[in-house]
Amino acid sequence: MTPEPTPTERELEILKILWQTGEATVREVHEQISRYLPMVQNTVQSFLRTMEEKGLVRHRVEGRTFIYKAVFPRDKTNQRLVSRLLQRAFDGAVDQLVQSVLSLKQATPEELAKLEALIAHARKAKPRERQIP
Repeated sequence: MTPEPTPTERELEILKILWQTGEATVREVHEQISRYLPMVQNTVQSFLRTMEEKGLVRHRVEGRTFIYKAVFPRDKTNQRLVSRLLQRAFDGAVDQLVQSVLSLKQATPEELAKLEALIAHARKAKPRERQIP
């Protein structure tokens, strides 16, 4: 089984639009992304083709129009990206990742309460059994 592909920064911007809309044409993606990124429609089309080859999106045809949809849900893609960051930048140290994030942005009381609830839940959960390769 091939691992889930990791999107580039620009591909992730396109995926965010597709997650928000559910599905979209090249034109619709271009209209939204061009509000904050200077990108022409042909570039968006090229990105979507490449993303389809990578397995990040798929399309259906309606008349002569390709309508694109993300293959993986947002939460699964985010988990993969965070996992990759955790391993590459923090050598798997969760505490260092959290410390780094909290030093970048002041957490709201609501965010801190959610973090505390997540920690409490993690303490109660059974540790994952190690898989033997």
